[in-house]
Amino acid sequence: MGQHSGIGVLDKAVAVLQAVATEPCGLAELCSRTDLPRATAHRLAVGLEVHRLLRRGSDGRWRPGSALAEFAGGTVDPLLEAAATDLPKLRDATGESVQLYRRDGMQRLCIATAEPPSGLRDTVPVGTALSMSAGSGAKVLAAWADPATQRAVLAEAVFGERTLLEVRRRGWAQSVAEREPGVASVSAPVRDAGGNVAAAISVSGPVDRMGRRPGAKWAADLLAAANSLQSHM
Repeated sequence: MGQHSGIGVLDKAVAVLQAVATEPCGLAELCSRTDLPRATAHRLAVGLEVHRLLRRGSDGRWRPGSALAEFAGGTVDPLLEAAATDLPKLRDATGESVQLYRRDGMQRLCIATAEPPSGLRDTVPVGTALSMSAGSGAKVLAAWADPATQRAVLAEAVFGERTLLEVRRRGWAQSVAEREPGVASVSAPVRDAGGNVAAAISVSGPVDRMGRRPGAKWAADLLAAANSLQSHM
């Protein structure tokens, strides 16, 4: 693992960064390059991804993240930069919690949020990893995932293939009391410059406010926010 500072976890994290900087790699390649146990390598890579020191591409392989360029005086992640403006606007329009998720294998990571200042809300802290088996954000990320990922998700999900077909047809997803009792949400895809789904933007809150059909209430505002985010990609 190269030089040792005497701080074990720091040395291992740097080894992961160096391995990925050499060439994008998946978990098996990462373990081979660093000699780290699978669980350790995965935990460190996911943690570095949360802090944007690594990012995972559509092929599932890790690459150097945008924060490295920021530290060196380079450019910022355009999606997160746009989210800092667009998520609060959507929060103010809906009065509900807003999240932005990226898929990490069989999980989805919350990478940005905007919370109402007060009242009952559905708080998901940045860095939280949620299952891909339930919730409108999971449906959106699964609907445009590769076939292998879709099969893996559907094997554990509370929704089925017909649901994903419907999500792709109408361009957004909704859920009621799937991820958590009493919580409803609606989500839409955010695409990159190549047209690939890079993230899911979500509005979530109590069912009593969101209703049993949250998409009917907030899908239009959500899609407008997704389009605004896409314009910066």
